[in-house]
Amino acid sequence: MEKRNQVTEISMDMARNMGLAAEKSFPNSKHVIDRFHVVRLVMDAVQHIRINLRWKAIEDENIAIKQAKQNGEKYYSPILANGDTLKELLVRSRYLLYKYETDWTANQAKRAAILFEKYPALKTAYQLTLTFRNIYKNASKTQALIEFNNWKQKVITAQIDEFNTVVNSIDHHLDNIMNFFDNRSTNANAESFNSKIKGFRANLRGVTDVKFFLFRLEKLFA
Repeated sequence: MEKRNQVTEISMDMARNMGLAAEKSFPNSKHVIDRFHVVRLVMDAVQHIRINLRWKAIEDENIAIKQAKQNGEKYYSPILANGDTLKELLVRSRYLLYKYETDWTANQAKRAAILFEKYPALKTAYQLTLTFRNIYKNASKTQALIEFNNWKQKVITAQIDEFNTVVNSIDHHLDNIMNFFDNRSTNANAESFNSKIKGFRANLRGVTDVKFFLFRLEKLFA
């Protein structure tokens, strides 16, 4: 217990059970919600919008196909300027929405221009993610809090349901999110190592001998 009382800071995700465990096990620690988990929450909101639009495009195309059959015609999906159909546009836009515009390839830039022209709400959502990610470039905790609040006002103005949900989650964890700016602590190394362990375990099709599994991990990653 004496050693656990010496822990002053813990970086974690937003899971309630993790927070309770840290609070009970390390009572003198300050809790920091890692930026990765907060940014991922915002990015997931954008992807949720994209996926909903894709399903709407599929539904509209199915209706058009059915109507064409009733008229004794063959349906052809409209081809956009970059050669995509609308469904393909929404599928292939997944990864460009994770990137800054400066990191887009020429094809992604062309695809994004068409995507945002077709779906202005998705463009607004994408811009909100960029604004949010830029908050973490601040060295000042006070300035970061100001920009968080400004971002929340932009979300209210945009009236995008998915982002309203994100704002509620951030508000609930705001103190621990802001603690990041004290020391900019991150558990990225632990997350990376955990990912390697999961991949290793998956390649082995599970683990039956735990001691031997830990032995192999030590030899491979220690």
